Amino acid sequence: MGLNDEIESTLDWWSKAGADTIVGDEPGSWLKPPAEESKIAAAAAALADPAKASALPSTPSSLDEFRQWMLDSDIVPAARAARCDAEGDPSSGLMIVLDMPEAGDAEAGHLLMGEAGMLFDRMLAAIGRDRASAYLATMSPARPPGGGIDDALEEKLAEAVRRHAELAAPKWLLAMGDAPSRAFCGANLNTARGKQPILNHDGGKMAVIATFHPRFLLRQPAFKAQSWKDLQMLSKGMSA
Repeated sequence: MGLNDEIESTLDWWSKAGADTIVGDEPGSWLKPPAEESKIAAAAAALADPAKASALPSTPSSLDEFRQWMLDSDIVPAARAARCDAEGDPSSGLMIVLDMPEAGDAEAGHLLMGEAGMLFDRMLAAIGRDRASAYLATMSPARPPGGGIDDALEEKLAEAVRRHAELAAPKWLLAMGDAPSRAFCGANLNTARGKQPILNHDGGKMAVIATFHPRFLLRQPAFKAQSWKDLQMLSKGMSA
């Protein structure tokens, strides 16, 4: 890649403000000085007390019941057949959160199929994991109309996924993409990367690492090296 290509790729990245979907995330806040500690503290407080200032109705108190509740909920207007459940092993200690299923996932019956899924599998293999030894979940159980998550919906989904994580109680959580990063780190991806906030929940703790969604890396392969740094941080932490 020549210098001009690198510059063009970098400018394209900043213009997207860290977003990893073609439509959906609202750019802008990345230009403001990040009050990182207060944002992370707010995310931790929301995780520790999901009932506080809740935008959702009361949610079930067990993981299995919560997963069924998400599949049946009307948070996202989508037919039941268009929804995807979480997958993998909740007891693995590693929870991976995406924003939403990919196009075609519901029909295939699994999350992250196609090219994004193949890249995802290679990313897991690089840290000695596979789908069976991680717990994979999405903020939204279905792709919203238009394939994007607006601000109002994101607020509800962020609250729901924090509750999901509380019930799954992983030791480590990998937030892949901008919306999951905001939900757990209180900041956009470009601000949250490279940090490792520890969130308390119901007597337990989870360490959060944010990285790029595989679909973004397919469009911007130059960022795979940065994603590898995030995965190395995760791998080192899990093996400590």
